[in-house]
Amino acid sequence: MLIDCGESQYAGKVTDYLRELGVKRLDYVVATHPHSDHMGGMASVMKQFDIGEVIMPPLPDEDVPTTNFFENFLSVCEDKGLELTEAKVGDELEIGDARAKVVAPNSAKYEELNNYSVVLLVTHGSKKFIFDGDAEKLSEKEMISGGMLCPVDVYKVGHHGSNSSSCAAYMKEIQPKIAVISCGAGNPYGHPKDGAIKRMSPYTEEIYRTDLCGTINIVSDGKELTVRTERN
Repeated sequence: MLIDCGESQYAGKVTDYLRELGVKRLDYVVATHPHSDHMGGMASVMKQFDIGEVIMPPLPDEDVPTTNFFENFLSVCEDKGLELTEAKVGDELEIGDARAKVVAPNSAKYEELNNYSVVLLVTHGSKKFIFDGDAEKLSEKEMISGGMLCPVDVYKVGHHGSNSSSCAAYMKEIQPKIAVISCGAGNPYGHPKDGAIKRMSPYTEEIYRTDLCGTINIVSDGKELTVRTERN
């Protein structure tokens, strides 16, 4: 399963890394939401692999983007004969000996595109991971109300550590042991925000950031986790 891939200029790095792992087929491609920093390079990556299923959030017609990267993505899907699968809360996907449950989005219409983000709760043995895309406080509160959340071992932090995500009530639900923040060095948004870090801090001191650590690998055998970073 590939969840997002970053901007188009990083598609080659993503493809090379997957090949280094011996990946020849992606059973699932999850595009959490149609912003270029999450799926700008998806068309290029998908061209290089056999694809099983492509999963996206259900979007009202007026919220479907007309950007070049999204049109390219749709073209690759068409060329490969792939239909888009709309993520539905409660759906479960089997990935080898792991499984992923869709826990968001919980509404049919949002003012903010970030809140359409597909959020996956992944279970591998005794270890749990949650991947939040850019889900913001509204989506987080809906997930709490949905009753499917639980403490997790790894939290892929929502919206790059923005103050619009990782609200206190959500942190209390997921109580992450490890947090991973994807953010560019010197990004113009000032991510991650101090407030978001403070809301995670009662639950973990292991907060990894791509701007400081570079590539972050977390390997699970179902019992233990091993964290490796490009830079200390």
